[in-house]
Amino acid sequence: MIEQYVLDLQEIDETQVAVVGGKGAHLGGLSRIEGIRVPAGFCVTTDAFRRIMAEAPSIDDRLDQLSRSDPDDREAIRTLSAQIRRTIEEVALPGDVAAAITRALAGLGEQAAYAVRSSATAEDLPTASFAGQQDTYLNVVGPTAILQHVSRCWASLFTERAVTYRQRNGIDHRTVHMAVVVQQMVFPHAAGILFTADPVTGNRKVATVDAGFGLGEALVSGLVNPDVFKVRHGEVVAKTIAAKQRAVHALPAGGTQEVAIDAQRQEQPALTDGQAIQLVQLGRRIEAHFGRPQDIEWCLVDEGFQIVQSRPITTLFPIPETGDQENHVYVSVGHQQMMTDPMKPLGLSMWQLTAMVPMHEAGGRLFVDVTRRLASPASRAGLLDLVGRGDPLVRDALETVLDHDDFVPSLPDAGPGGPPAGGAAAPIETDPALVTELIECSQASVAALERDIRTKTGPALFDFLLEAFEEHKRVLSDPLSIRAIMAGMEATWWLNDKLGEWLGEKNAADTLTLSAPDNVTSEMGLALLDVADVIRPHAEVVEFLQGVEYAEDAAFLDELAKLAGGTEARDAIETYLDRYGMRCVGEIDITRPRWRERPTTLVPVILDNVRNFEPGAAERRFEQGRQKAQKKEQDVLSRLRALPDGDRKADETKRMIDRVRTFIGYREYPKYGIVSRYFVYKQALMEEAERLVQAGVLPEKEDIFYLTFQELHDVVRSNQVDDQIVQQRKDAFRSYQALTPPRVLTSDGEAVTGAYRRDDVPAGALIGLPVSAGTVEGRARVILDMADADLEAGDILVTTFTDPSWSPLFVGIAGLVTEVGGLMTHGAVIAREYGLPAVVGVEQATRLIRDGQRIRLHGTGGYIEILP
Repeated sequence: MIEQYVLDLQEIDETQVAVVGGKGAHLGGLSRIEGIRVPAGFCVTTDAFRRIMAEAPSIDDRLDQLSRSDPDDREAIRTLSAQIRRTIEEVALPGDVAAAITRALAGLGEQAAYAVRSSATAEDLPTASFAGQQDTYLNVVGPTAILQHVSRCWASLFTERAVTYRQRNGIDHRTVHMAVVVQQMVFPHAAGILFTADPVTGNRKVATVDAGFGLGEALVSGLVNPDVFKVRHGEVVAKTIAAKQRAVHALPAGGTQEVAIDAQRQEQPALTDGQAIQLVQLGRRIEAHFGRPQDIEWCLVDEGFQIVQSRPITTLFPIPETGDQENHVYVSVGHQQMMTDPMKPLGLSMWQLTAMVPMHEAGGRLFVDVTRRLASPASRAGLLDLVGRGDPLVRDALETVLDHDDFVPSLPDAGPGGPPAGGAAAPIETDPALVTELIECSQASVAALERDIRTKTGPALFDFLLEAFEEHKRVLSDPLSIRAIMAGMEATWWLNDKLGEWLGEKNAADTLTLSAPDNVTSEMGLALLDVADVIRPHAEVVEFLQGVEYAEDAAFLDELAKLAGGTEARDAIETYLDRYGMRCVGEIDITRPRWRERPTTLVPVILDNVRNFEPGAAERRFEQGRQKAQKKEQDVLSRLRALPDGDRKADETKRMIDRVRTFIGYREYPKYGIVSRYFVYKQALMEEAERLVQAGVLPEKEDIFYLTFQELHDVVRSNQVDDQIVQQRKDAFRSYQALTPPRVLTSDGEAVTGAYRRDDVPAGALIGLPVSAGTVEGRARVILDMADADLEAGDILVTTFTDPSWSPLFVGIAGLVTEVGGLMTHGAVIAREYGLPAVVGVEQATRLIRDGQRIRLHGTGGYIEILP
């Protein structure tokens, strides 16, 4: 193969990232779009970079050292990367490489001024922009200076920030190569950045233009605040004109300098409205060419706009695909299910196949389309009321969208006469036997699934599973089960509303529901206290568990049996796993490792319980809660009887207390049933994956997680898989992990988070939703992974979200703060069960509260104060 060291921009397109890097490929693509002007130039290819790296002494050893270094060891990275840069800059350019560059310069004009710009092969990609990771040099004059700056660009592949970025994103340093773009300099009146989608809200219909005087460097470096124009449908809908005191200008002999702008010119707009609109039209053409929203660097010179860079905007949350041009409003499923992390394709498709309503995927998350329910005034009111009771931020976000003129079409209400679709739910008696019956039905259904699936393999397994999903949905939609859940929730709301009105009590139901019966999730937390009781007397077992590594899952239970007291310890853990081993963090994603698959996850929590509790704590905790609830009931009823019409109020309240205690625990059971079934499905699918690995179809079992259920079915049938699809899905999943899903998303791409409209909290407090009453002060423990739990008595847990798998931690903390949650989500229900003050839905709590800070949590008022 003949090495090619220089390519003209006109010879390049966006398929040649491996040869000219991301920036070079995009510039080549831009230069081919009709009506888009790109400054003339050429690209020094990655062939030249590889040639230099091959001739650089000791570079391989240093790259090995760099790969082994910890991304957090900044000193080691700083030292190594500086050595590599120095080595590259000191390598003399081979004669044929230097000749190719100077020939290209002669064709454009040797003494002209040029921009010399790094273009890495892992730059400006759809999933990682790498913006600002490598270097750009402006107004470089003369062949000698240009050759020197090309070497500097190659070396800038190993700046400290570029090395750290790659390590944090799992990118091997050896797989990234550097090309260099050399372009004629443009000396603009104004320059800036155009985002073809609003980078703050994500709205794809709103373009944002940032503009300043002189070179765009002044904006990129933060030297000045830009003028900002927002353009929608061909008109400027908002603009801010900044006082632009400085600009960056080119010097005649090369290089740049900051200059002051005349006072009378500082507040003049850098662009007219007409120019901003014209620029956005060019941007839309570029966006259409590349097929996704772009971040575009532009310059305004005498004869119009020139484009000097375009890259994808990687921070936008993707939009569900619908195939139509209608407006849509989507509500996040993850915020309802306490799992806002991305899900792998198998997890997404399994949840979609077993869910009660259609769900749309975007950014590795699921969303429900609520447009039709919002469109009709009657169903709109019901939807807003329901989501508002659960999570006020979702309600506020939906109301924000409704305020956008005509975004949601208005449909007439259904005609008079007749109940809403599905009919009114029949009332349900307050009878504990009903809950027992529902639990027994669920258990029987799971047992039948376990029995019947044992003989199924290959394509027959997938046919069986499709039938099992129908049974799954039948159990979930059992009218009696739904009425039992609603009865507990409605009784909670009734008690809070009425006791607030009659007695001025805030969130009275929080105490009245303490230690409610039949709550499988709170029982799970208490049962781990019983496991700790078995382990605590055996010092050798405790010491062994303290040394268990997170990855030793297969061996550690067998090892336990060899120790004094180890058999009892192992049996206690095994018994716990038999009942709860199907659970894990993020359990709605079937691909997540279950406790039964990774029992070491529980070890830190067991050790916390051994350290922080006395024997018999589980029974004591439950009994204390039950007595507190009983005492609260007596107090409330006696105070009600002293009121006018008090006997009636007390009798109604007593009926509702009995009702809430009968049904509120069952609220947690359907999820337990779902997850129990999920583990059965998963075990069968993993056996299929093992067969595919044995047959050489897949390199590893976990590759099935990156296929949808239907795709996996096809692979099992054909014994063939497209390896490229699996790799693309892995890359996409990694990119989705960097995205924060919005509570509400529109088909325009607008991500709406909602806000609390409250003025009853102290200045500086963090606002959330009060879900479990009480006030507590303590040390904040910011924990993002349950396996990192290291809690002391009195600690307040601060995390992104908690699903039922976090419940074992709840027994050892004094309070709970989460970024995601609602009044009836699992964390809130269990916090009330255990009598833990809790505030959920606190935006960015894990960033705003530092681990170890002292905080005061107001579970009744719904806010957190950070203490000095």
